[in-house]
Amino acid sequence: MIFLKTDHVIKLRSPHSLLLIPYSLFPLIFFVLTFPAFAQNPAQSALQSGRTLSLDEALSAFGREAEFRWDPFFASGALIALGHEAAFISGRAGESGVVLLDHRDILTLPLPFLEKGNLRFPETFVTQVKSAFNRYVEEDKFRFKIAAIIIDPGHGGRDPGAERQHTVRGTTFKSTEKEIVLKVARQVHASLSAAFPDKRVLLTRDTDVTKSLDDRVTLANSIPMKENEAAIFISIHANGSINTSARGYEVWYLSPGYRRQVLDRSGSTVPEEVLPILNHMLEEELTTESILLANSILKRMEEAVGKKTPSRGLKAEEWFVVRNAQMPSVLVELGFVSNEADALLMRDEAYLKNLSEALYKGISDFVAFFERSGGLTALQ
Repeated sequence: MIFLKTDHVIKLRSPHSLLLIPYSLFPLIFFVLTFPAFAQNPAQSALQSGRTLSLDEALSAFGREAEFRWDPFFASGALIALGHEAAFISGRAGESGVVLLDHRDILTLPLPFLEKGNLRFPETFVTQVKSAFNRYVEEDKFRFKIAAIIIDPGHGGRDPGAERQHTVRGTTFKSTEKEIVLKVARQVHASLSAAFPDKRVLLTRDTDVTKSLDDRVTLANSIPMKENEAAIFISIHANGSINTSARGYEVWYLSPGYRRQVLDRSGSTVPEEVLPILNHMLEEELTTESILLANSILKRMEEAVGKKTPSRGLKAEEWFVVRNAQMPSVLVELGFVSNEADALLMRDEAYLKNLSEALYKGISDFVAFFERSGGLTALQ
C-alpha cells in the first residue's frame, strides 16, 4: 500500500483498530469481481467533456483533513474525508464505473484516470462524492454511537484481589491481581484515548486505591448521555484457584435469564402496562450487545496469546458490576495468578502489552460494529 502525500497533511491512522485499518481488501475483492459488470465499455462510452481536477485540487475540495490512498497493483484508490471513504478502481478518460462508499453504498460515476502518470479526477466524481459525504455527516448526527468507554481495573487499595507466591528456579515472586489488572487497564485506556479522541474513555481507578463495587457502577451509570449515545463497561480481573493447574483467560457476560430494571421510568409518559415490555426489550438488547462485546474481546485475545495459554471461552454469570451497569458490560479474566505458568506470563511486560492490545482491538471491533448498525434496536 502506498500513501500519496500532497500539500495536505495526511494523517496516518493507527493500524490497531478495525475502524482505522488501512484500505481494506474487501473493496478490492468487490471491485475485481463486480467491476466488469458495472463499468461502461470504453469503446461504448462517450468521452466526458467536463472539467477534471488534479489530486491536490480534489483533496482541497474536501478540506484540510482529506487524505488519499493508492494501490498501484490494483490501480485502485480510496478518498477519505469527513470520516467517510470512497473507494474505486481507476478507469480510462471518459470511462464510468462503480464507486463504493463506506463499504455499503454504490454510485456509478465518471472514474478518476491516469494521465501521464498523474491521477485526474472528473469534477462530477468529486462533487457527487462530496455530496454523499455531506449527507452521511448529517445522518451521523442521528446515528447511535459509543460516547463513553469505562475501563474497570478490579480490586485495588486494601483489596489485593487474588494473589499467590511462586518460586521458580530459585527466584520467589508474588503475583497480585490488583497490580496486574491496573497495568493492563492503563495501557488499554491509553490506546483507546488515542484512537477515539471524540469519546470519553474513563478508568474507575488509575492508582492503587480502594473502590467499592457500588462506586464503580455508579460512576458508569452516572455518565450523562445524549439521546443517540451509549456507553460500554469492561471490568478487568485475574483469576485465582485452589486448583493450581487451572489456567487460561475467559470473558464473562450477564446470564441472559437474569432479570433487572434497566429502563429509566422517571418522567416517562408511556402507559404503565407497557413499561415492563419495553424494559424486557432493552434487557435483551443489552444482553445481546454484551455477548457481542465479549466475543469480540475473546477473539482478539485468542489471536494475541492463544498459543501461550488456553482460552476458557465465553461464560455467563451475575457478577455485581455486569448486572448493575446499565449498558453493554463484560468481565475479562486475564489468567490465573495461582498457576505458575500464567503467573510467569503475567510478570512479562511484553505479554501484558499483547493482552492490552487484544482488549483494545476487541473493544474497537465492537465500537465499529455498534456504530455501523446504530445499536441493535436503538431503543431508549
